Amino acid sequence: MSEKGKKAFVLGFEPEIVVVPINALMPVKTLRPTVKASHKYTQIAQSIREIGVVEPPVIARDAAAPGRYLLLDGHLRVEILKDAGQTEVECLVSKDDEAFTYNRSVSRVSPVMERAMIVRAMERGVPQEKIAAAMSMDVVSIKRRVKILDGICEEVVGQLADRHCPLSVFDILRKMKPLRQMAAADLMIQHNNYSVAYASAILAGTPQSELLAGAKAKPKGVTPAAMARMERELENLQMSVGAIQETFSRDNLHLTVAKGYLSRMLANQEVHRFLASRYPDLLESFRTVAEVTSTLPADEAA
Repeated sequence: MSEKGKKAFVLGFEPEIVVVPINALMPVKTLRPTVKASHKYTQIAQSIREIGVVEPPVIARDAAAPGRYLLLDGHLRVEILKDAGQTEVECLVSKDDEAFTYNRSVSRVSPVMERAMIVRAMERGVPQEKIAAAMSMDVVSIKRRVKILDGICEEVVGQLADRHCPLSVFDILRKMKPLRQMAAADLMIQHNNYSVAYASAILAGTPQSELLAGAKAKPKGVTPAAMARMERELENLQMSVGAIQETFSRDNLHLTVAKGYLSRMLANQEVHRFLASRYPDLLESFRTVAEVTSTLPADEAA
């Protein structure tokens, strides 16, 4: 291949992890006052206490102030370390100072991936109690996660490997025969809907011949008329989703641009203070848009 035809690959991060003072980090978003009462905060804090910080926070150098860094990802981790009395943290240094670009490229851990990690840890001799403590769960929850793929065909495991499905969705799919499981997974992926309610609706519309022996599709007490109405509503819902998909790309682009602009604006401390003192309601609205996660995976970046 000629030199002209070769493509240059540019690293998105600096090659070495750096240790920076926590007070030199400037968050690009403000944590809500109630975040420390959330289950996610408790879970991450427990994990850090048990095994330390697994995924370093991501920062970018502030060109306007040498020695200061923009905190792009890892706000909860840094807050937990501050609460624990830590003054320094190991970080990855991004060459892009835009938080949305980074978070949009991150692949969050799905239930299938989480199960694989748990199974791998158990195979290496890590006790279930230790895993449960690191994930701020009880042992029963760990055992349930290990068994979520029991009765699920391999094709569906592949389809949902990177999808964020509630654990109960797998319990519903398990009642179906393999071909119906695949069709149900296709429907959920097509409509980007992995809720228990949607999976239950698919189960309710499944003929008895496509269910495993002893499994029941229709809830107790549901009349044939009510069942027919549910099926019509499901069909209408699918049509509505199809209509929304026609404009989704354009709307998503507008949201991305607005989010990126507002994130940068709110990262300016002077603008932030001005809005907080003069227009607090407007600041809250801007913050809501800047922190929107509808175009991201289900879990907000930790």
